[in-house]
Amino acid sequence: MYDSEDKNVLIKMKHDGQKKVYLTIDDGPSKVLPQILDILKDENVPAIFFWQSRLIYDERPWKRVLDEGHLIGTHSTKHKNLVKLSYAEQYHDIDQSVKKLEQVIGTKVKYFRPPYGQYNQDTIDVANKLQLTTVMWRIASMDWEHKKDPQQIISHVINHLEDGAIILIHELSQTLEILPQLIKEVKDKGYSFSKF
Repeated sequence: MYDSEDKNVLIKMKHDGQKKVYLTIDDGPSKVLPQILDILKDENVPAIFFWQSRLIYDERPWKRVLDEGHLIGTHSTKHKNLVKLSYAEQYHDIDQSVKKLEQVIGTKVKYFRPPYGQYNQDTIDVANKLQLTTVMWRIASMDWEHKKDPQQIISHVINHLEDGAIILIHELSQTLEILPQLIKEVKDKGYSFSKF
């Protein structure tokens, strides 16, 4: 579980006892995106996709993402650890990422997730200057570590469910494999997936 005292960083939505959670999906667009979208559509689950702008082209199914009610946020240009960069370098990276995404998708980008979940005051200042909401997570699925045992992804999420939690998954084949079961188990615990 992730926690932060920084009021400029969103890790959890306000909870109102409704048992709502929020799905975020990083590191795309990838080759498994169409299948992930199929599952989300079948299960009526909204998500925010945090994409590296170097991976987005007109041919990617970004329009389908928006048409099906999801959001697209920036995850930087090339997934560099921003805390190792100066303010000017961070500004350039995030600004260029936002501009490229907006040019391709034709809508304003409002959300930002720092690569590796690493940020410093410069990162927050840049995001604020660019009018971006910095979104972290409360529950990390650890899907990047469980290629050989994807059932562990489900355990990481289910064992930490709480009202208002932002859940982090990635556009990975092992995540695709367990996504229907993960959604079912979250719903079986009485939670619903909500929009930002």
